[in-house]
Amino acid sequence: MSGLIYVLLAIAVIVVVVVGVYNSVIVLKNKCDEGWADIDTQLKRRYDLIPNLVETVKGYAAHESGTLEKVVEARNIAMKAQTPEEKEKAENAISGALKTIFALAESYPDLKANQNFLDLQKTLKEVEDHLQLSRRYYNATVRDFNTKIEVFPNNLIAGMFKFTQRTFFQADEGEKENVKVDFKA
Repeated sequence: MSGLIYVLLAIAVIVVVVVGVYNSVIVLKNKCDEGWADIDTQLKRRYDLIPNLVETVKGYAAHESGTLEKVVEARNIAMKAQTPEEKEKAENAISGALKTIFALAESYPDLKANQNFLDLQKTLKEVEDHLQLSRRYYNATVRDFNTKIEVFPNNLIAGMFKFTQRTFFQADEGEKENVKVDFKA
């Protein structure tokens, strides 16, 4: 009889451990989803600002239409992206295009002093700051989630429930470089 009690006790401990690990992985999975939703919210704000920014710049730099078209094209591609990898690539393209627009403003003093442009630039900077914070939060939760499902014995339980690693949101190499703008017309 005492052997049966030990077996039942061992089974109970295993069940408690499995349930505990499963629940903690679910909590981290939900935090990853929340982090991604925060990024999406900031990206929506960014997408809404871009057409206004482009229209403001058009009035001052009409002959820079190629630059403006690239920004709009990058925005449209980003809005259609579905997976984190697609979003990451598209957002890096938008960041590069926006850097070019702000570099253009340096060559157009009237644009640089335009209140609409200044307001849009300030708002976009705020959105970019919030986006950076959202990306950091997402990456931190992805790190925690990935660590949780990789360590022993959690990896065994995570494997049983088919939890897989999440990918980090990363800047591509092009986004890390300075913008080169050529004003030869």
